[in-house]
Amino acid sequence: MFKKSKVCTGVLVALGSTLLALPAFAQTSDRVEITGSRIKALSTDTASPIISLSAEAIKITGVTTVEDFLNNLPQVFAGYGAQVSNGSTGTATVDLRGLGPTRTLVLINGRRLPPGDPNYSPADLNQIPAALIKRVEVLTGGASAVYGSDAVAGVVNFIMNDRFEGVQFEANRSIYNHSQKGNVNDAGVARKIQYPDDVGGDGAVNDFSITMGSNFADDKGNATVFFGYRAQDALLQAKRDFSSCSLGLNAANPSGFACAGSSTSFPGRFTRINPVTGALLGSFSLDSVGVTRPYVGTRDAYNFGPINYFQRPDDRYTAAAYAHYKVSDLAKVYSEFNFMDDHSVAQIAPSGLFFGSATYQLTGLNPFIKPDMQTALGITGGTAAPVGVYIGRRNVEGGPRQDDIRHTSYRAVTGVKGDTGPWSYDLSAQIGRVVYQEKYLNDVSVVRAQRSLSVVANPVGGAPVCSSVLDGSDPNCVPYNIFAPNGVTQAAINYVSTPGFKSGFTSQLVYTASGSVDLGAYGAQIPGTSSGASLAFGWEGRQEKSQFDTDAEFTSGDLAGQGGPTIGVRGAYSVRDLFGELKIPLLEKVTGAELLAFTASYRNSAYSTDQTTNTWSVGLDWTVAKGYKVRGSIQQAARTANIIELYSAQALGLTNLSSDPCAGDPADPVVANRPTATLAQCQRTGVTAAQYGTIVDSPAGQYNALFGGNPSLKPETSNSFTVGLVLQPVRDLSVTFDYFSFKIHDQISNAPPTTSLTQCLNTGNPVLCGLIKRATGSGTLWTGDSRITAINANLAEFKTAGLDIGVDYAMKVDGAGQFIFGVLGTYLQTYANEPIKGLGSYDCVGYFGNTCGTPNPKWRHTARTTWSSPYDFSVSATWRYFGGVKDDGLSTDPQLGGGAISPTGSFPAVNYFDLSANYNVTKNYSFRFGIRNLFDKDPPLAVTGAPFGNGNTYPVSYDALGRQLSLNFTAKF
Repeated sequence: MFKKSKVCTGVLVALGSTLLALPAFAQTSDRVEITGSRIKALSTDTASPIISLSAEAIKITGVTTVEDFLNNLPQVFAGYGAQVSNGSTGTATVDLRGLGPTRTLVLINGRRLPPGDPNYSPADLNQIPAALIKRVEVLTGGASAVYGSDAVAGVVNFIMNDRFEGVQFEANRSIYNHSQKGNVNDAGVARKIQYPDDVGGDGAVNDFSITMGSNFADDKGNATVFFGYRAQDALLQAKRDFSSCSLGLNAANPSGFACAGSSTSFPGRFTRINPVTGALLGSFSLDSVGVTRPYVGTRDAYNFGPINYFQRPDDRYTAAAYAHYKVSDLAKVYSEFNFMDDHSVAQIAPSGLFFGSATYQLTGLNPFIKPDMQTALGITGGTAAPVGVYIGRRNVEGGPRQDDIRHTSYRAVTGVKGDTGPWSYDLSAQIGRVVYQEKYLNDVSVVRAQRSLSVVANPVGGAPVCSSVLDGSDPNCVPYNIFAPNGVTQAAINYVSTPGFKSGFTSQLVYTASGSVDLGAYGAQIPGTSSGASLAFGWEGRQEKSQFDTDAEFTSGDLAGQGGPTIGVRGAYSVRDLFGELKIPLLEKVTGAELLAFTASYRNSAYSTDQTTNTWSVGLDWTVAKGYKVRGSIQQAARTANIIELYSAQALGLTNLSSDPCAGDPADPVVANRPTATLAQCQRTGVTAAQYGTIVDSPAGQYNALFGGNPSLKPETSNSFTVGLVLQPVRDLSVTFDYFSFKIHDQISNAPPTTSLTQCLNTGNPVLCGLIKRATGSGTLWTGDSRITAINANLAEFKTAGLDIGVDYAMKVDGAGQFIFGVLGTYLQTYANEPIKGLGSYDCVGYFGNTCGTPNPKWRHTARTTWSSPYDFSVSATWRYFGGVKDDGLSTDPQLGGGAISPTGSFPAVNYFDLSANYNVTKNYSFRFGIRNLFDKDPPLAVTGAPFGNGNTYPVSYDALGRQLSLNFTAKF
């Protein structure tokens, strides 16, 4: 809710309002520094819109993770969270305006957090103890001139409770309760999928914390300490019917889905390769007794969904200590310390021999290969003539892949600040460090698998033995019998399975010296105004360092389940900033201008990478009359490339496409099996006339791409504009309208493989066609040496615009307490990306899919009504609305259209309803009970991909796991 006045603010916070915008007309008795400015002033009015969420507001949501309650804001787009498993970083991020987490700056008490991971730079929200938050201020107008690089979309500033007195203990528990709807049960009939029963309670989260604090030295100082522990249970996709199978599209089913899966199957898919052309010459599998039969995808594809985590298990310890002591008016010393240790495991389906990732040479000397399989693959029995074969076979016996991720972070701040007359100063130093460790378990070594399949009869005794044992190149090799049921031994599993290890750290060192002065004390004042000009200025030095190390298995690409090599990266840079701000009251208490104030800020940043940026902002804060205000600002922001973007090694990885338009046979009687592009178009991408009609598409929808860093990247720049209207016609009603527009120039990105392929097909652009390399012989985009190059470059431009609307109303009812109503919504007008400048942009407003990614509805809102009774309890009801979206694969825009991932071509609007009730048993004890997703709505479904698509839906955008029940107990002394 939006705060209206000092009196009303206290009421709202006390009664549990949740959608709070920084007050339009609030005044304070002391000069304070607010988010988005370093100028200390009596007024907390700003030219940029700020949303403020109180601690009480957060508790009402019933969630205990920072990313979850931020995702309730319509200005926040989906990022990493606990329900991302495949491709998870183990971190949690916030993405303002959908500009990307790297363009949202995260602060604690106005100071930036260090990069969260040496392999993924955005700040990790897991570092922030939710129970210690006093309030969260979200500035959505950009703030690079005030805070430096990365604040392109804005900042999220967590104000911590560093002045606590007493002892407070909190315990939280939540579980999911879900009734299976059976919406896609028809999809698994042919595969005999066993769907789960209704869920009484799973996915439990237990959270405990204790906060202690006290004033000392006659209230000149305060020390506050905090300890917290959070444990989150794992939840498998098998526990929800809609995620129990990996969905594909099938118009013949009532739901429009079929239970699909991966061609890296079990007991396996074996495909002979034409040694001359590289074409695939038929695929075969095994039945339950080991007899060879043709591979049929609808029957034999591996259902990888059930064993994936829908919610990762997580154990987290947090601690914090804050202290300050007022030596005199001239000097107050302060310190902050934060600690986090977070351990999570991301689990996905077993690794194996991934179809198309390597060629296996099989011979007739292998005693495991039976005559029927030899005939199918063209192997001559009893001879050593090798036959090249693609094998897709899950190492089910070796168990699921588990990515064991641990982050340990430390952050310390010390400083001194004070006031003398109209002058204020603040000197501080801070250090942050995140230590990262990762173990990837149960993967398969490509090299060992190749050796274990090169098997002959031992000349001594005739037992199967690896050729590498006989020639002495690998005496530890164990034969891998994947050609018979139960043929794989534990010894073979131990041999082909191998772990991978990653480690590293990020470190950050920041020195800041800033000051501010009320120039009005020296006569710098516009005639007719009661307040003078204010000035803030300062210097900041920042050092960033990152080290990411990978072992030999990751570096060489030997881990079959990784899709290519993962290569470490090391780097560092430093930056020197000079900044200043000016605020000048222009008019005051005249007709048409109760107050008109001008603000301006500027920052010059010089980087050790020989890059320089200049960022600025100008704004007007115009109170036309009491209760009626106009505010606006124009800004130029900047973001320099981070260490990962600059220095990452270039290596192969996987990308998702709907299909290869050149795959299929144009003579196939089934239209869906034909190429969607002509021979002439496909020749632009490297297809020969002989290959056209023989190219096999990727059964998993995954294709090879070359990704990596670029040390020549230059900074991004962003121009933003905000203008707003604040209305308070009566004391207890506040209405705000804020229009926003952002445009990013020279955006650091990679050419999206979908765009490169589509544009090459349609235009023959030689630059884009040069990025495409088809596999020698077969012409595929997913086997052999194929790739679509997508390294980092200053390629793109991006624009977004829209309107934020907020309404707040408080109403007292005699004898019944008070009702508080609040709405915060965002209308998204433009969300346009031009991935390569000059090719034209596509607009993702109202779309989701392979190109637009997570859903981008035109309208989102959160509305809440809170009743605070006179009987020590309050009740809140929340309505969360997420607008309908269309599948971008069906768009008429040629840059979007390319294959749908949903059977209906759209997701309907979703309405979620939540309830929360708080009861103060005594002044020391209180209970809170909450229900999120009261009516247990299933999420909309599609054929989604990692990282933000999980369980056939988008679990960060939608409530994927059902009805969530939460209970909180708080004791204060």
